Amino acid sequence: MNNKFFNVMQKLGKTFMLPIALLPVAGLLLGIGATITGETFIAQYGLEGVLGEGTVLNGILGILTDVGNIIFSNLALLFAVSVAMGLAKAEKEVAALSAVVGYITMYASITSTIKYFGDIESLSKINGLVSSVLGFDKTLNTGVFGGIVIGLVVVWLHNRFYRVKFVDFLSFFAGTHFIPIISTIAGLILGIIMAFVWPIIGGGIAAMGELIAKSGAIGSFFYGYVYRALIPFGLHHVFYLPFWQTALGGSANVAGEMIHGAQNIVFAQLRAGEVISPEAAKYFSFAFPMMLCGFPMAALAMYHTAKENRKAEVKGLLLSSSITSFFTGITEPIEFSILFASPFLYFGVNAVLAGISVILVQILKIGVGFTFSAGFLDLLLYGILPGNGRTNWIILVVYCLIWGALYYFVFRWAIIKFDLKTPGREDDEEEVKLHTKDEYRESIGMEKVSLASEDNTATSKEDQLSAQILAGLGGKENIVDLTNCATRLRVTVKEGAKVNQAALRKTGAAGVVVSGGSVQVIYGTKVGGIRTDLEDYMSRL
Repeated sequence: MNNKFFNVMQKLGKTFMLPIALLPVAGLLLGIGATITGETFIAQYGLEGVLGEGTVLNGILGILTDVGNIIFSNLALLFAVSVAMGLAKAEKEVAALSAVVGYITMYASITSTIKYFGDIESLSKINGLVSSVLGFDKTLNTGVFGGIVIGLVVVWLHNRFYRVKFVDFLSFFAGTHFIPIISTIAGLILGIIMAFVWPIIGGGIAAMGELIAKSGAIGSFFYGYVYRALIPFGLHHVFYLPFWQTALGGSANVAGEMIHGAQNIVFAQLRAGEVISPEAAKYFSFAFPMMLCGFPMAALAMYHTAKENRKAEVKGLLLSSSITSFFTGITEPIEFSILFASPFLYFGVNAVLAGISVILVQILKIGVGFTFSAGFLDLLLYGILPGNGRTNWIILVVYCLIWGALYYFVFRWAIIKFDLKTPGREDDEEEVKLHTKDEYRESIGMEKVSLASEDNTATSKEDQLSAQILAGLGGKENIVDLTNCATRLRVTVKEGAKVNQAALRKTGAAGVVVSGGSVQVIYGTKVGGIRTDLEDYMSRL
């Protein structure tokens, strides 16, 4: 894999983080609401009078459940918006709106195409393929893949055409105004294509999921190892998302409805009060032993093997990072310090243990899920509160303790045996510190990925016009705010006296109105493109 591919995939993965960041909040609402109002939980703790159906508290928690559920139900739309907004070079808000338009029109097109040219009865026989999405009944459920695809199509159109110019009488529809229009057409065309292609793709994904399930230990190990091995490169989000949200992670009938995707299955079973499937939960449960005990005990091994004169320095760093790992499941400081000290210890030991852990949690029938990371808070919400009978969390805790001991002895032995430069064992002149992913990527020659706008230098003619307008407005430092209406460039300036109306008229303005710090420059319907060019020019100064 070359550096360009890594950078592209990292950028795509970064766009996933915005909707993924919503999952902990949505999962918290759903976890609290669904777990505490479940019949099993109420009966287990004898809370019928307080939490039973019809009580005020039951109603309040029901609201929490519904609010949390709406995020998971519309995750595909959120991915469409996030991908388009994250990868847009400029005018990101236009890209986001266009993604919504494209997603809605795509589903309208899919639904109508099936209605007039498809066979809904035959499609309905394929488990989970036909469902209701965003109010569209009897349509194809493309899941997050559909959202990501339309998001990528929209952002490609956006980056290509957001500065497009038309003849004067059509100039109102140029520039950013053109993007929602062309996104509508793109959604229409993509929807027609999806109506015929998605049954094949969706069926293929489901078949792959079944194959992975039938592969047993091999498939489980593959998931755990690759997941952990991709973290240093920032590609793990791209890898795990299909397992979490599509049939690649399995399919199950929950409360009479066919559910696809490991995370969707776990939360559907949580809502329905069913026993959590270890087959679906293995994609999450395997990480708890690592986060709760594995990495903290690896940190303890680092502390015990640190030089005596440096233990005081390293103690606070390792303790704080261990507490963070235990409660939140965020392990970057510890993991990347392991990686810096020994790539073999990371890829040959840590990642291998992750793969083995996926196998073990399935064998032990552990059914604990999470929304973001496998810390103690997730264990409490999705393991302890639902009850041991549904999640087998007691066995998980015992397993965590054993895993922690394994990590401690393996890491302590490796550090001493190979004299690894873990924190506290550096040369005396080196600073004691934990490492980050950016440091690792820089050390192997990978660029630091940013979703910031790429350089899209305007033509010389456009830059010259923008420079003239900017000079007429008194320079960049004089501009407070810049917008436009249908025909006018509307500018708020610090000092109206610095505005040169004659210079602005020479740029093609039909008129200039200055009132204190408010300036209106009349360009007609082409003003949208002029504003976009001016903002782009200013961003490069």
